Amino acid sequence: MAAFEYLALDARGRQQKGVLEADSARQVRQLLRERQLAPLEVRATRVREQAERGRFSLARGLSARDLALVTRQLATLVQAALPIEEALRAAAAQSGSSRIQSMLLAVRARVLEGHSLASSLREFPLAFPELYRATVAAGEHAGHLGPVLEQLADYTEQRQQSRQKIQLALLYPVILMCASLAIVAFLLGFVVPDVVKVFIDSGQTLPLLTRGLIGLSDLVKHWGWLMLLVLIAAFVGARWALRDPNLRQRWHALMLRIPLVGRLVRATDTARFASTLAILTRSGVPLVEALGIGAEVISNRVIRAHVVVAAQKVREGGSLTRALEGSGQFPPMMLHMIASGERSGELDQMLARTARNQENDLAASIALLVGLFEPFMLVVMGAVVLMIVLAILLPILSLNQLVG
Repeated sequence: MAAFEYLALDARGRQQKGVLEADSARQVRQLLRERQLAPLEVRATRVREQAERGRFSLARGLSARDLALVTRQLATLVQAALPIEEALRAAAAQSGSSRIQSMLLAVRARVLEGHSLASSLREFPLAFPELYRATVAAGEHAGHLGPVLEQLADYTEQRQQSRQKIQLALLYPVILMCASLAIVAFLLGFVVPDVVKVFIDSGQTLPLLTRGLIGLSDLVKHWGWLMLLVLIAAFVGARWALRDPNLRQRWHALMLRIPLVGRLVRATDTARFASTLAILTRSGVPLVEALGIGAEVISNRVIRAHVVVAAQKVREGGSLTRALEGSGQFPPMMLHMIASGERSGELDQMLARTARNQENDLAASIALLVGLFEPFMLVVMGAVVLMIVLAILLPILSLNQLVG
């Protein structure tokens, strides 16, 4: 049986969407007619997914929350001794999203055809990344798929929680900065011109600060829209230019050399790499293969290249600690904990522990930066407002002196 997505009309003429399992599209239409629905369109799910791979789409993957929920449901059902095909059907029925239902039923159809769960998930690489598929394959090979799915659900939820913490920590500074820029632009574009018009009409020689403010106000008032368009075009152009591998490599190398930014980027990628390597080795994935998969989750291309070289050294018989130490991208504490795990035979546990330590350090660093950013923005805004006030008051004081 295969999964089919349908679009039909009910008795009142309203459109209905859903997913059905059947042997053919003709059987789906027959089932719809039995439900008093007029079928408009019936499509196999896998055909639709493969068609969407060739064009831009905003909803091609699964969110971390949905992936964690589906994985948790599958783990619970598999550990309850349900066959994997029945677990997939139950998880699809539980989901409220027709898109997730389509994916799970399409995976179930592949499983019924005799394929493994990992190879069936390969039909949807954007929803189930390589890390996910490799871990599932290791669990199937070792015969403990349920616990492996439980670990995957924990890992996905932890990643989502870490990402939400960072996003929430950065939300307030971004809002504060945007509000500050909007207030300054409003003052320069609408308030300042009306105030300084009195001084211009008086014909007196204005102070340098006032003349600079008038010039900046005219620039914002007449050319502000063009400046905004230029900034947007520069941002889009930079994003387009970074598609080139060489430029992206140079940009990532530059980010690592910036004192504060480089430290945050390095801490983020090393924590992500350690947690990924921990879940893979704990699930029984060979270390060399786990290093290759772990390198793919690193966003910075320079650090990723070093990890690829380290994986090659491990493949040639070297230790993981020495291979990572030679890259110069991993903190000493992390290397010491990995070395301890290699000596004691508990590498997966030490990797998980060092990943938690790295994530805690990263969260503390971001909290410190956010705490410093707020007073910094207040000082900057106070300085800007002070300059505007002085530029307005200086001509008034000069005019009073002339009158006196």
